[in-house]
Amino acid sequence: MIRALIVVVLIFAAMQFIRPEKVVYKDDISNEIIAPAEIKEIFVRACYDCHSNKIDYPWYSYVAPFSWVVTNHTNEGTRALNFSNWEKYNYVQKNEKLKAIYRTVYSSMPLPAYTLLHKDAELTKQERELIRDWTGVRK
Repeated sequence: MIRALIVVVLIFAAMQFIRPEKVVYKDDISNEIIAPAEIKEIFVRACYDCHSNKIDYPWYSYVAPFSWVVTNHTNEGTRALNFSNWEKYNYVQKNEKLKAIYRTVYSSMPLPAYTLLHKDAELTKQERELIRDWTGVRK
């Protein structure tokens, strides 16, 4: 039993040396999305931790294996949509992103695993409708 525990502790310790590359925090707002204040507040509160260059990594994102999951989610999130790079998108890309926001904000975003630990990121039905209306996408 003691040997098994020692092996588990050693494996856990070794895992800490495997550090995935995280999104680099940037305070540059030159390409950031321009939206009405109420929309922007919702995005910052509920979306920016996975969809911007201003990710506020929580303490557990520095502990493997949680760091791997968090880093994977944030890297995928910024690849799919990055509010910090919004003005770098061309017209077609922006329209595609707006359609994606329209579809996902109503049902699948923010991720339940994220809102489990970040209650302030949960969106109300009214906030979801407000964002959908803002996108300008029609059914």
